[in-house]
Amino acid sequence: MRDLKIIFMGTPDFAVETLKTIIENNYDVVGVITAPDRPAGRGRKLRASAVKEYALSKNLPILQPTNLKDEKFIEDLKQLNANLNIVVAFRMLPKVVWDMPKYGTFNLHASLLPQYRGAAPINWAIINGEQKTGITTFFIDEKIDTGHIILQKEVEIQHNETAGSLHDTLMTKGASLVVDTIKAIESETVTTKIQPKEDNELNTAYKLHRDNTRVNWNSNIQTIYNLIRGLSPYPSAWSLLHNKGEEISIKIYDAEIEQQEHNFDIGKIIVEDSIIKVAVSQGYIILNKIQLPGKKAMEAKALLNGYTFYKDAKMA
Repeated sequence: MRDLKIIFMGTPDFAVETLKTIIENNYDVVGVITAPDRPAGRGRKLRASAVKEYALSKNLPILQPTNLKDEKFIEDLKQLNANLNIVVAFRMLPKVVWDMPKYGTFNLHASLLPQYRGAAPINWAIINGEQKTGITTFFIDEKIDTGHIILQKEVEIQHNETAGSLHDTLMTKGASLVVDTIKAIESETVTTKIQPKEDNELNTAYKLHRDNTRVNWNSNIQTIYNLIRGLSPYPSAWSLLHNKGEEISIKIYDAEIEQQEHNFDIGKIIVEDSIIKVAVSQGYIILNKIQLPGKKAMEAKALLNGYTFYKDAKMA
């Protein structure tokens, strides 16, 4: 059995669950690398990452480099004398970092690689209407998410799954997969599988931005629904709302499908019995929770208590 000394690298809540599980399994974490504290909130006070907060609670050594190639950081890393790096939801590492430990550096990725390499695999799996996804551990190499696969676990995507609920499922299952990977490395039983270099049938988890998160109301009803739930709660789908001569940008957090024939123009908003519906091909998208500019996200019924959709109201 190998005597492992682990450095953990991660930043958000998704990574905390893995670090917590590693500690609970009594592995020796000699250091934690996380993002520098950043201004947050209205007061713009510096806020520690979720990983840093957990690491502090366990009195773990912490490094917060702004530059992963900085000579002092590299020297501090060497002084920790680790022989295994574990990466969960962190930045792309330079070779000098990932090639340093004797037993390598492995990463947890929230998809079944080689599918959905990239920045937003959870979101894109839902947006594209997949019925399954999963998590993968793999050894890091020079490119993004292309290293040799160690372990994978498949997870079903429910018909009403959101990015938020799938995130939480993969976070928990991913933590368990990381521990299984550590055990394989510790016992010298680890085996790997090479990923294909090029494949035209692979989906990519592109970075999310304003252009690819906007609802196209001319799309089919299922495509629109998948986009909304694939972007909920973050960063959220959005649309322009035209209402009595005013044009505003709204965010959509929760919706459902009503398949029914109608003669309304695409994008037409219909309000009836405290329900907000948008006419699309093949039926309606019911808006259960939306956010107006400068306001908090609200359920449809509560929103209608203080906001009026006029007869010309339309999504665009």
